[in-house]
Amino acid sequence: MSTQTTSATLAVVTFILLHASMAALDSIQDTFLQCLSNLTQSPSPPISPVTYFPTDPSYTPILHSYIRNLRFTTPKTPTPSFIVTPTHVSHIQASILCSKIHNLQVRIRSGGHDYDGLSYISDVPFIIIDMFNLRSITVNIEEESAWVESGATLGEVYYRVAEQSKIHGYPAGVCPTVGVGGHLSGGGYGNMMRKHGLSVDNILDAQIVDVNGRLLDRESMGEDLFWAIRGGGGASFGVIVSWKIKLVQVPEVVTVFRVERTLEQGATDIVHQWQHVGNTIDDDLFIRVVVMPVNRKTQKTVKAKFVALYLGNSEKLEALMDERFPQLGLKHEDYVEIGWIESVLYWSNYPIGTSADVLLERIPHSEKFLKKKSDYIQEPMSKASLEGLWNKMMELKNPVLTFNPYGGKMSKISELDIPFPHRAGNVYKIQYSVNWKEEGSEAEEKHLDLIRRLYEYMAPYVSKSPRCSYLNYRDVDLGTNGNGNVSYSEASVWGTKYFKGNFERLVQVKTAVDPGNFFRAMFQWSSTIDKAVINLKPLENHRVDQSDRAECTTGKMDIRNVTL
Repeated sequence: MSTQTTSATLAVVTFILLHASMAALDSIQDTFLQCLSNLTQSPSPPISPVTYFPTDPSYTPILHSYIRNLRFTTPKTPTPSFIVTPTHVSHIQASILCSKIHNLQVRIRSGGHDYDGLSYISDVPFIIIDMFNLRSITVNIEEESAWVESGATLGEVYYRVAEQSKIHGYPAGVCPTVGVGGHLSGGGYGNMMRKHGLSVDNILDAQIVDVNGRLLDRESMGEDLFWAIRGGGGASFGVIVSWKIKLVQVPEVVTVFRVERTLEQGATDIVHQWQHVGNTIDDDLFIRVVVMPVNRKTQKTVKAKFVALYLGNSEKLEALMDERFPQLGLKHEDYVEIGWIESVLYWSNYPIGTSADVLLERIPHSEKFLKKKSDYIQEPMSKASLEGLWNKMMELKNPVLTFNPYGGKMSKISELDIPFPHRAGNVYKIQYSVNWKEEGSEAEEKHLDLIRRLYEYMAPYVSKSPRCSYLNYRDVDLGTNGNGNVSYSEASVWGTKYFKGNFERLVQVKTAVDPGNFFRAMFQWSSTIDKAVINLKPLENHRVDQSDRAECTTGKMDIRNVTL
């Protein structure tokens, strides 16, 4: 056979195989779409316009639009079989039920700030339910509350509250592009936590679609599930559609400051004193410290940046700082009086005078390759220990540490109130952060090694038995369950780091509401094994009837009566 004939034959075979593959793919897509459409009949809006398969030109832009860590935009990153961007609760219900039928896992994404990408990647076939279209916010100032859909950002929440009141706010995070869904379900905190506690300490109600496609509120889900989703990782139990948040009162005038001190300016003594002041000073004051290695005139040093929010005027704050923390050496001009919504912009590093409209921007101005970790300090470090830490940071060059003070309201709330257990006894929390711009696995391994070495160095100084971590800084280095069922003892290796003694109760709730372990965002274990291992106690407050008696009606469509 001639070369020309062979080439022609190969071309024909390739053409046939390609079209066969495309036909098979089209068939799979048609099957999924048919399933989804069957479960979202009129009057619900059709689901096909908000469903994106890999062949759709919008698939990749939508997938990447809410990835905040460039480590997960590479060709080796697993991608979903399809993406649903629901505009109606029926789209969520259909996505869950069809994924169960076709044996697909579900990942749920709101703002995409999941540091290790767990809300949008999986090693087994999966879909993404991307919540960004569900972002309505309804504020009720008279009731001092708001209903917020999970796809909204914190910036949008702050903006809508400030539209209606200058003396109300919400004690959540300082990054305005963070999505509400993940922030709240992971126990999100902010710079008012010493006064008002966590964001999830201020939740009144929620709506969740469970494994059976039922839309449940606080009353119908029961207090155990309502407890679990406030800091226990909501995506392990269902898809949280919306939250009713409790607004807090803020003064018309608040005060902020931001100053930096290097080692040559006495940073060691100042940070050492901050450890004894930050968690015991007035509850209205929150002083964050960001520590980073820098080069000053070819000399290595460490810089400590002190950023504060005080819920009061500058005169009171100046007197308080002179009395309790004179070591920082603030001048009268360092204190800046602004409104609470302007303080949100200040903490996001916007210049004073910037319009609050920037809080409606959902996409950060820049993306990076990054890795984060966390720790809790329960005894202040000595000056010698701090000096050793500075030397280690200068040696490693890149990692940055952020110290967030505890105390105040955080010490007054029981660690059993919600799954988030890090309360009394903690002086401050550490966030480890490393960012880089270089692409490629070599650069990634280099920077991962840097942050891991610093984390290892800190072991003698942080909490022990367990060495605790913060769920919203999810860290796969602590351990994962893979994609199969594991026992309680295996899962507790990482589970107790995030939840301490609350981990067992989370296992109980998970076993009750999702016995088939469909939602595998964090908890992946065999309920049969776990019942034998930990002797599960009955959940007295759990009201979800596993016999499917609870109703879930959307328009005229009753999910119970749909034939699949």
